[in-house]
Amino acid sequence: MSKIIAEFIGTFALVLFGCGAAVLGGDHVGQLGIALAFGFAIIAMAYGIGPVSGCHVNPAVSLAAFVAGRMSAKEMLLYWVAQFAGAAAGAAVLLCIAGSTAHGLGQNGWGPGYGGAFPVHAAFVFEVVMTALFVIVILGSTGTDAAPGFAGLGIGIALAVIHIVGIQVTGVSVNPARSFGPAIFVGGQALAQLWLFFVAPAIGAVLGALLYRFNLLKVG
Repeated sequence: MSKIIAEFIGTFALVLFGCGAAVLGGDHVGQLGIALAFGFAIIAMAYGIGPVSGCHVNPAVSLAAFVAGRMSAKEMLLYWVAQFAGAAAGAAVLLCIAGSTAHGLGQNGWGPGYGGAFPVHAAFVFEVVMTALFVIVILGSTGTDAAPGFAGLGIGIALAVIHIVGIQVTGVSVNPARSFGPAIFVGGQALAQLWLFFVAPAIGAVLGALLYRFNLLKVG
């Protein structure tokens, strides 16, 4: 139960801090500030709840851990429930603070009217590749041979860099729960495009995890 509560809190915080920076402070902090908000949120949660649950706060990360043989299917499913619920709760609190969805809730998307108006294939490729790289960082930095105490820092920096690169492409998901939370309240196009932010991160997570599953990435 402690792990489930930790995953709920961690995903709640990620959505509230990251999407909150975009919705409430985006005009002031810009793309770099939003990217750092997501990265710093992960660093904070990694050291806060990492010892409890591993701080996945991301269904794609839990999927990668399962594929890599680091968690059971039952535990993965329980993590998913906590992560999606936490993301929805974080978006709900942000909606209460912002007072309106007129300017969105930091939802992900692509195409005309969103960010740099990148087409669907660019969004799909971005999410697959960046999720795979993110998972590689996570699995590598939390492995038995990794330098102790630095995983949270490395993972947070990786997420910030991914956001610096991709906010104009998709707003950056690499996390189905992070996309789900805002989309269910915003509806419309955000909800219609949600499929991509489930499918592409899942593919990327599996690709990254298989490198560890089959020892294509290993020490020595």
